[in-house]
Amino acid sequence: MEVSSPSHKLIIYQLLPRLFGNTKTVNRHYGPIEENGSGKFNDITDKALQQIKGMGFSHVWYTGVIEHATMTDYSKYGIPPDDPDVVKGRAGSPYAIKDYYDVDPDLAVEVPHRMAEYEALIKRTHANGLKVLMDFVPNHVARHYSSDAKPAGVRDIGQDDDNTKAFDPNNDFYYTPGQPFTVPGGYNPGGDGFHSPLKDGKFSENPAKATGNDVFSATPSINDWFETVKLNYGVDYLNNRTPHFEPVPPLWFKMHAILHYWAQKGVDGFRCDMVEMVPTEFWHWVTARLKAEFPDLIFIGEAYDAGKYRDYISNGGFDYLYDKVGLYDTIRRLTQNDPHTNTWGINAVWNHDSKDIDEHMLRFMENHDEQRIASPDFAGDPMLALPGMVVTATLNRGPVMVYFGQESGEPGAGSEGFSGQDGRTTIFDYWGVPEHQKWLNKGAFDCGQLSDSQKQLHSFYSRLLNAVKNNDALRNGKFYELMIANEHTPGFNTRLYMYLRYTDNERVLVVTNFNRTQQHLQLHLPPDLLQQLHLTGAQQFKDLLSDQRFSTTDISSGIDVTLPAMSGMLLKF
Repeated sequence: MEVSSPSHKLIIYQLLPRLFGNTKTVNRHYGPIEENGSGKFNDITDKALQQIKGMGFSHVWYTGVIEHATMTDYSKYGIPPDDPDVVKGRAGSPYAIKDYYDVDPDLAVEVPHRMAEYEALIKRTHANGLKVLMDFVPNHVARHYSSDAKPAGVRDIGQDDDNTKAFDPNNDFYYTPGQPFTVPGGYNPGGDGFHSPLKDGKFSENPAKATGNDVFSATPSINDWFETVKLNYGVDYLNNRTPHFEPVPPLWFKMHAILHYWAQKGVDGFRCDMVEMVPTEFWHWVTARLKAEFPDLIFIGEAYDAGKYRDYISNGGFDYLYDKVGLYDTIRRLTQNDPHTNTWGINAVWNHDSKDIDEHMLRFMENHDEQRIASPDFAGDPMLALPGMVVTATLNRGPVMVYFGQESGEPGAGSEGFSGQDGRTTIFDYWGVPEHQKWLNKGAFDCGQLSDSQKQLHSFYSRLLNAVKNNDALRNGKFYELMIANEHTPGFNTRLYMYLRYTDNERVLVVTNFNRTQQHLQLHLPPDLLQQLHLTGAQQFKDLLSDQRFSTTDISSGIDVTLPAMSGMLLKF
């Protein structure tokens, strides 16, 4: 089974600047920034970037950079305070944007110079041979949204709305005329220890705007995205989702201007939030316009509906889409030793869900939305991710992503505040990330406080990603699955997964073991593949992950492989 088409192997490191450089270890539940601390743009130093680069990464996704609603008061800097009744967490959600043209003051050493500090980070990242990705949150904004940093002459979002109309294609928001917004009952912003004159269970918004997760009501529930408001791209949701795209709605031009603003600052690409909640017609329009001026600009879409992948790529203009409901979910179940999952599920991903578009799928085992591998909610042991990460990184030509702290075995433990004990590292609260801080080592970025097992884990990620970076077969090669060729071989079982990545000049045999016990296999390459690659006689193999060497006196008789429990090999020959 052979798959072939061109692609671009991005190797992405996702980090939240608010958490990444924070060295404070207090970690008080719902603690303020003064107590729990916050990382800064300036903490992401040349040394940090060199260490990231040295692990094999090509891109850094700076998550949570744009100014968002917060419970921290920056009014002394001329920034209006936010009503905590519509903010989630002391720090606030990075996806409740308050001003698309500004950056989070938490991340600045000198708040009045926060934009200059971010611009310096962009330049510093480029100077260290890495590219910059940042968030674009197109579906919703904070209930407080008001831009005080927009360029001269720019009309603000909602500034020209007629709020007597529930829907109008010329409005930027949706409204519930005659009904004021009601804060959901039972919400205790900041916990019992947080006090503010604005914390009164009320927020003045009349008429109420629709809530971000498509709740067209003045009374969203506490489980809704009540801290956000839905943006209007010209779809009349309450009238059978009737589209009104001609003339082009004013919001489209405003969003284009925002993306253009950041692209001009040197941002190399955007991770676009919840793209399925925004019409494909907008994506087609905006990506084409921006790529005409910035041809190398990258668009990554957070998408979960496999039936729509091709539309977002061919019509929407996306370069890459999340492969969450396909490969992530399958690898997670295999890693957890789920008795109802086997490695034919991996085949179903590339051979069905992402058939012919596989190189456009962004693969990962962690991100800010998902539980940490090391958490008891996922695997409990970060070393159990080894076979899954090998597949995640090498299955095809598409990009791979690692979430900061993953390489140190961070378990996301603790109840941080708005984010509870859920196996995730909070994006809502001020917090130190303990296992990551051992790699950080007070700004030395030298793994200095990691345990021996953590150093082993860190080395695995570095060797894997550098193998992908430096080996053309893994970056750009063709793919040939070897399951059918080996299903009748002694030692074969459906917790093993194997395939060949190859070019005319390089070949890597990828073999993974998702069993919790050691496995032995006489691995065969089928005759048609041997003939195509002109392979005969004795062959030597070297595992790019361990430097272990294997050999066979006759490749047509196979190669004898012993795989430790929950492991993988990249056998170059």
